[in-house]
Amino acid sequence: MSFTPRFRHHSFLAVLAFGLTALPLLAVAQSGDSGTALPGVAAQSDKGDRPAVDDGSSDDTTVPPDDGAAANDESVVTRPLGADASTFKTEKIQPSAEPKADNVMPSEGVGVFDRMGAKLPDLPPEKPFKGKVDDAYGAFQRGYYLTAFQRALPRAQLGDPAAQTLLAELMSEGLGVKRDNKSAAFWYSKAAEGGDATAMFKYALILMEGREVPRDRKKADEWMKKAADAGQASAEFNWGQILTAENPGLKGLQMALPYYEQSAEQGIADAQYAVSQLYLNMPDLPPEKKQQARMWLSRAANAGFDTAQLDMGVWLINGTGGKQDLENGFNWMRVAAYRGNVVAQNKLAHLYINALGTKQDPVAAATWYVISRRAGLKDPELEDFYQGIEDYQQKAAIDAANRFRRAR
Repeated sequence: MSFTPRFRHHSFLAVLAFGLTALPLLAVAQSGDSGTALPGVAAQSDKGDRPAVDDGSSDDTTVPPDDGAAANDESVVTRPLGADASTFKTEKIQPSAEPKADNVMPSEGVGVFDRMGAKLPDLPPEKPFKGKVDDAYGAFQRGYYLTAFQRALPRAQLGDPAAQTLLAELMSEGLGVKRDNKSAAFWYSKAAEGGDATAMFKYALILMEGREVPRDRKKADEWMKKAADAGQASAEFNWGQILTAENPGLKGLQMALPYYEQSAEQGIADAQYAVSQLYLNMPDLPPEKKQQARMWLSRAANAGFDTAQLDMGVWLINGTGGKQDLENGFNWMRVAAYRGNVVAQNKLAHLYINALGTKQDPVAAATWYVISRRAGLKDPELEDFYQGIEDYQQKAAIDAANRFRRAR
């Protein structure tokens, strides 16, 4: 039995930009990395506070409704129509005057069971578990961390790699025991030597950082590759990153692609985004892979990766990787904008000015321009637009942008 630790990933954007210098790739996506946060807004990351949305394979997936609406904007709830969850049925709600604070009372409608009006069928009987029960991991999963520690320690001392990994995780996170990163590094190393893939990955990260053990990049790479070859999802993505960094150009991307694909299949949003970009831009790929580029981007977007949400908007508006869909492109752009992606905020202003996927709204456009400008993104074209609107419209945009900032 194993558990999922808190994974850490390197940025795909920088490596991809470096590796595909010979290809016309990602002019938008490279700048869409939201490392710069709005004032008062926590920086978004690929594993941050993101909506719990399906990976795009389910027909009942919904794109998360926005936290508010820009000036004179329409609140939109979208529901997927296609299997890749990139096409939506849009339901428009009454327009609001500006971005709203999170003070809306929850709906008090009829519950789902009341609407159904019938008893749900019984669940199929569970198959009896015939494997070995791991008491230490069972205690860990139930939150009994001290019990998990006490049960894992004797087994770890006898050389059980799974127990050693669990012990290391408890120590590194301070769960049930005092945080002890040095001892955690020791147990991760023992578990890695014993063949535990998760421990291999975590120990590789420890060796890269060089805090609890001497930094050793060569040894770290060796453990990362072993973990990736053993099927550890985050290690597969990170090993792909290492390959592209050490082998610039198309060769490195070709070497990395199988690892990205395997990681993407296991649900790592960073890898899903990487696969979407490579499927779209790499030469000599089978047509069936080219056709899956938007599907993988959709999965990363639905997983809450804001750069993927930005690109999903751009792809739908431009008709990249499939048919053009202005309305749903606007919807995705707005999702990314409300989650703090500065480039999406800038582009949303342009969509409002040019009535792409939405009605023209100068105050909403000015609002998003003010928000993105405060975050440091300059745009002379939007500045000219802003200076050309009426004073009352500028004031309304500033007031709305202030409310947006305070709501965060």
